[in-house]
Amino acid sequence: MSSFDIRNASLYQLFERNRRLREAFPPGSCESVKLAELQRWQTRRLDLTYQDLRDRERYRKGVEFFLTQLYGEGDFTPRDMQLQRAYPIMQRMLPQPALHTLRMAAQLEVLSQDLDQQMVRLIGTDTQVDGDSYADAYRRSDREQDRRWQIQLLLEAGRDLDKLVHYPLIYALIRMAHGPAHMAGFGSLHDFLEDGFGAFKAMGSAMDFLQCIEKREQIIMQRILESDPDPFRLSWD
Repeated sequence: MSSFDIRNASLYQLFERNRRLREAFPPGSCESVKLAELQRWQTRRLDLTYQDLRDRERYRKGVEFFLTQLYGEGDFTPRDMQLQRAYPIMQRMLPQPALHTLRMAAQLEVLSQDLDQQMVRLIGTDTQVDGDSYADAYRRSDREQDRRWQIQLLLEAGRDLDKLVHYPLIYALIRMAHGPAHMAGFGSLHDFLEDGFGAFKAMGSAMDFLQCIEKREQIIMQRILESDPDPFRLSWD
């Protein structure tokens, strides 16, 4: 782990740190190709782990939001750049609960980027990413506390969103801002907020959903740490 203090960094510092992390591996380098492979593998793993929830209409949008917006493969650079540019506006316009949610999401993204880049270095560019190489690098990284914190940040961001959707004014303002935000060049940032609100509003209450994530991710983490030969199997007893 670098000396950067994620826990005490300001929201703007987190945006800047995330931008620098995304520039750590030059485009087209062996490391950037391996990072993309790692993140594709992780997305497929999460998709399989939560396929049963995706199949339920109540949770479908929530699963898709977690897989594509809070953690997933893809280029988030446009959204991250918009977050930095919009920071002064957000400080003035967004209520503190919404800013706190964004801060949790930013901490999660910075931590996840840092963990993923370490995994790339441990797996190596010549080794295929699969369950075995992933679990081996996970153990060798010796980052159990950060992994536990990663899960907790995910859950806290989810709990914050679950609370925010019950503020009708905030949700109405975000929906009304769809057109203006896109016209002003903040479309990716706005879509992130709108998708999150829509996903959690569709669930009514996200408590069961978040408890399921917490249980499954902690079980998988413990299996990996204990060198279970099949840590990603779909059983949760």
